[in-house]
Amino acid sequence: MRNRIPIKQKNEKFFEKEKTDDGKGTRLNKYLSNAGVCARRKADDYIKAGKVTVDGKVVTEMGYRVMPTQEVKYDGKLVKSFQKKVYVLLNKPKNFITTTSDEKDRKTVMDLVKGASTERLYPVGRLDRNTTGLILLTNDGDLAQKLSHPSKEVKKLYMVKLDKNVTLAHLEQLASGVKLDDGEANADEVAYADDHDKSIIGIQIHSGKNRVVRRMFEALGYTVEKLDRVMFAGLTKKDLPRGKWKHLNDREIGMLMR
Repeated sequence: MRNRIPIKQKNEKFFEKEKTDDGKGTRLNKYLSNAGVCARRKADDYIKAGKVTVDGKVVTEMGYRVMPTQEVKYDGKLVKSFQKKVYVLLNKPKNFITTTSDEKDRKTVMDLVKGASTERLYPVGRLDRNTTGLILLTNDGDLAQKLSHPSKEVKKLYMVKLDKNVTLAHLEQLASGVKLDDGEANADEVAYADDHDKSIIGIQIHSGKNRVVRRMFEALGYTVEKLDRVMFAGLTKKDLPRGKWKHLNDREIGMLMR
């Protein structure tokens, strides 16, 4: 990226230590996560809502432990204690919702990855309907939670097409910080992506705020015409056409585990 304007970045590493089964069973939220139902935090919500049963009885207790011989169900469906971990990278087109299902019967990213796995997958984070680009789908709840945690500071790179040229002053403001309704947000790096068209911008960011890139530009008076995520956690769109998916190889999975 040209005319790069870097800002100070944290270099804090995030580690999550796994607790092993000590003979007292596995925590119910971890059991659901390991089975690919959802991430642990979401599992807590399902447990509180009474959607999980153990041996036919509803369990709402946080910290409840499950023994290998017990039968766990979520929404009435049997949950297997172990599933092969699957990691799928999708290059999302426009007009697809980033969710596992949609009550309005709109097209979702799950329609694009049919056949990728017999295991139940779910997206890590989200891209709005009009945003294109990379999104990770997996049944690895622990990794999903790790990548979503603010302390992980996962880097995401976007190419943005605006309705008009972006001034150098606004590039500098994007790097230093833009005030939004839910607090300030700033780019880790931002630059003109085209020497001849100053309405095309490359922006790298780690914030997990909803629609943060669109809102940052809108706060400065611009309209985002196109928004494409071209990099996520070190993974790129190389050899991955729009609307297509691929299984991650061992090297790519290792990058996510760091």
